[in-house]
Amino acid sequence: MAWNNNGGGQGPWGSGSHSPQPPDMEKVFNLAKEKFLSKLPGGQVWPAISVAVFFLWMATGIYVVGPDEEGVVVRFGRYVETTTPGPHFHLPYPIESVYTPQVTQIQRIEIGYRSRGRANSDVAAESLMLTGDENIIDIDLSVQYRIQEGGAANFLFNVRNPGDDPHNAVRNAAESAIRQVIGRNDIDTALTSGKEKIQTNTRITMQEILDSYKSGIAVVNVQLQQVAPPQEVIHAFKDVASAREDRERSINEAQGYKNDVIPRAKGQAAQEILQAEGYKATKIARATGEVNRFLALLNEYSKAPDVTRARLYLETMEEVLANTKKVVMHSDAGRGVLPFLSLSGSVATGTGNVPTSVPPQTQGVKP
Repeated sequence: MAWNNNGGGQGPWGSGSHSPQPPDMEKVFNLAKEKFLSKLPGGQVWPAISVAVFFLWMATGIYVVGPDEEGVVVRFGRYVETTTPGPHFHLPYPIESVYTPQVTQIQRIEIGYRSRGRANSDVAAESLMLTGDENIIDIDLSVQYRIQEGGAANFLFNVRNPGDDPHNAVRNAAESAIRQVIGRNDIDTALTSGKEKIQTNTRITMQEILDSYKSGIAVVNVQLQQVAPPQEVIHAFKDVASAREDRERSINEAQGYKNDVIPRAKGQAAQEILQAEGYKATKIARATGEVNRFLALLNEYSKAPDVTRARLYLETMEEVLANTKKVVMHSDAGRGVLPFLSLSGSVATGTGNVPTSVPPQTQGVKP
């Protein structure tokens, strides 16, 4: 059925020209576009897009510095500031850029050799050097270093250039320092007792050189890996080292003998001195006592000479005859006594051992 035949020429939405018409989608879209643009400044869509892009571009300036890093901000290639670990913001690229080197990482370089797995290859141009006594010595060493705290900017701009080996400055400083230190020592010191001192002085000299460059590098450790004469004369140096060891052993043995004998001799001398002092004190005390005794005896003798003389005689005879086997009896007491010979030897009597008689008076002493 035709549209114009429905109800006497009326359309499907009513009769006449005043009936509703279907919506025009193109007109609806254009109307919505006009209303949207009317709310924007200037009625343009590009400014809105520009604002969105600007905020996205600014968001690229947000960065985070790790706990083992330092942030170095540069503006058009010129250093601006150093930032600490944590979130930060900088003007987006290409206005500003950020570098975040690791400042706590310990790095290691090798001087005089290169590690190749378990084997090492020698680099003679770095290892051979002159000592203070004009001998050639072969030295290999390793150096450990890191970026100083707050020195990331100096490390990036004063040492490390794009395309260069970042170890070059440290290697050059290490070679210069070790040659300078070895040049102040003779070969015997370098081969034997001076290694610890050489390591310490090399580290100090390296740090002074790197600080003069404002490199921002801190030398952590210098370790001598090998100190030896050149291969051409190594056997002669081994003979010298053996002779030196024999000398040191002899010196140590002599020192040990000295440490054993001298204290013993000092002890014996001290003992002899103490004994002499004791003997001296004893003799003085005894002499003093005898003098005092003699003076006391003299005093008594002056009071009664005969009695004192007799007493001295008897005391002397008692002391002299105390250990003899003779029996001294008074002449009157010997009457009626039968002499006999003792076979046990306790009392010797008989021929030639007859008891001796004592006269009533001896040297004026009254019985």
